[in-house]
Amino acid sequence: MSATLVGKDLTAGHGDRVLFSDLDLVVAPGDVVGLVGVNGAGKSTLLRLLAGLDSPEHGSVRLSPPTANVGHLPQEPERRPGETVAAFLARRTGVAAAQRALDTATEALADGDPGDAYAEALERWLALGGADLEERAAEVAAELGLTVDLEQEMTSLSGGQAARAGLASLLLSRYDLFLLDEPTNDLDLDGLDRLERFVTGLRAGVVVVSHDREFLARTVDRVVELDLAQQQVRAYGGGYDAYLEEREVARRHAREQYDEYAETRATLESRARTQRAWMEKGVKNARRKAPDNDKIGRKFRSEATEKQAAKARQTERMIERLEAVEEPRKEWELRMEIAAAPRSGTVVTTLRRAVVRRGGFTLGPVDLQIDWAERVAITGANGSGKTTLLGALLGRLPLTEGAAALGPGVVVGEVDQARALFEGDEPLLDAFGALVELPPAEVRTLLAKFGLRADHVLRSAATLSPGERTRAALALLQARGVNLLVLDEPTNHLDLPAIEQLESALAAYQGTLLLVTHDRRMLEAVHTTRRLHVTAGHVAES
Repeated sequence: MSATLVGKDLTAGHGDRVLFSDLDLVVAPGDVVGLVGVNGAGKSTLLRLLAGLDSPEHGSVRLSPPTANVGHLPQEPERRPGETVAAFLARRTGVAAAQRALDTATEALADGDPGDAYAEALERWLALGGADLEERAAEVAAELGLTVDLEQEMTSLSGGQAARAGLASLLLSRYDLFLLDEPTNDLDLDGLDRLERFVTGLRAGVVVVSHDREFLARTVDRVVELDLAQQQVRAYGGGYDAYLEEREVARRHAREQYDEYAETRATLESRARTQRAWMEKGVKNARRKAPDNDKIGRKFRSEATEKQAAKARQTERMIERLEAVEEPRKEWELRMEIAAAPRSGTVVTTLRRAVVRRGGFTLGPVDLQIDWAERVAITGANGSGKTTLLGALLGRLPLTEGAAALGPGVVVGEVDQARALFEGDEPLLDAFGALVELPPAEVRTLLAKFGLRADHVLRSAATLSPGERTRAALALLQARGVNLLVLDEPTNHLDLPAIEQLESALAAYQGTLLLVTHDRRMLEAVHTTRRLHVTAGHVAES
């Protein structure tokens, strides 16, 4: 079924804080709309409004036809206790809800219902692919390398397996309109390629939130920017790269227009002040110098004063007629630095015939040496052993065979893939403070630089979003000196400005770097001296 979604004059916010207003959006069949903006700008909120899960404060959302199936796939695959992989796939594809509706309609039919509800429920179940979901799920899982029993519980899957299950749920979906919130998170290069082909091959309309710049460049044909700083919504045609160029031009023009307006106004106001001063001086002189019988002189000075007053009024009218140009608001920027510890020894970390066995997975044997100031990119498919390799290099995983050693003077700074550093029940302020030698006031100041303000630091770390936990981990790198920086998928859950700031900080960082990422533009932007590729537990230079 072809479906069109129309959002008109949409406004949403949190309490007194407005996220966006007067937002208009039309998504027709075949459209791929990229939704961008800083974290907290309202992207996920907008997707929920479009999905009909929340109501806007103002405006309306209309779906044509009203019976079209809208698929809203939220940011993180929910791993619900007791839910199997098969049940997860049925839920995410909408088949589970359609099956429940069909069962209810079947019971009503047996009780004498005319059958209209049953016909509608059956049509929806068939449209969403309920008839052959089990067969298709087995095929897609095999194609993605998700080699687990589909009756296995989701909570038992590794991070890589969960990412594949999330991708499978998308590839199996047959919605008439797709609303995708960060579908690229945790996907490897093969998964990204499959996702790109799926999205670009859809006949249905798509609205996608993603911070993967290459994915956006390859898929979207329009960009809608939620500009929180300017409180504006802007639409750009022509794809993501065209959006970047147009946005830069628009921002430059906005600044130039304001500067021209401000300069013109300042000039006129200065002239008006001068004219008023001359006028006032003329009045005083006329009163002081004019004798009672000097009518001609008094008239001359009076006329001169009136002329100055007229000029002043004319200048003031020019100021009033100026079309006001609002100054572009300065956006909040993450200005990140990575504090450097004194350099370590020449040899930073080594593995000698190292083997790690975890369940049915084996890494190695690995012979590897990382030296001071080497910048190593580590790539490979999900589940290939990249995170296990990092754990072995850092001495955090017990080796089944071989030896591992950290060199002298190594100070490790890390952003792990699970963002596990800040996930306890204590407030973020306390959890962060326990890791640094800083008074609470300085901890607050530092976290505020990373966009974590009063309403964040007093919350338990576990309640923070993945993006907020990532920024807290990056703040820790700035608070503590490091000389071995380990980043495992650092761009997951970061917004685009923060990713660019991280890349800038990495350019200035002088120590040793171990970088695991599937972000193709980050791999291009960050200078590395070596690349290691991990395949099914085997490590090779690439």
